[in-house]
Amino acid sequence: MTRILFICHGNICRSPMAEFIMNDLVVRAGREKEFHVASAATSTEEIGNPVYPPARRKLAEHGIGCQGKRARQLERKDYEEYDLLIGMDRANLRNIQRICGGDPRGKVHLMMDYTHRPGEVADPWYTGDFDATWRDLEEGCRGLLAALAEE
Repeated sequence: MTRILFICHGNICRSPMAEFIMNDLVVRAGREKEFHVASAATSTEEIGNPVYPPARRKLAEHGIGCQGKRARQLERKDYEEYDLLIGMDRANLRNIQRICGGDPRGKVHLMMDYTHRPGEVADPWYTGDFDATWRDLEEGCRGLLAALAEE
């Protein structure tokens, strides 16, 4: 089983959207027994809070629910428990490595590295553009699933 942890700053917008998009893609592909997908935050600011309402609405527009999801913080032990730790931007990557004590096994990656347009997933908390975030995350999740199918 491949264990994937999506990570952003607060775990209320980008990383839970990625978690639920990826889970939806995995189910649609009939591969749900092959993956465990979750998400976490690098900060403590939103711990315990549900998915941000505009992010929830964007998922719902695509028939994806996220009920019961609450923000949680990345812990050092997550590095051992997950095969891939996928950050949304470079600040996330730095914080993931700080929290996990580095990346000796090359598990930490940037979400957009799984697309044809490398870069960062813009934070809709600041941009308000959940459509762009959806497009980035869907493309990234599709690319990640394709990359894992090739392995």
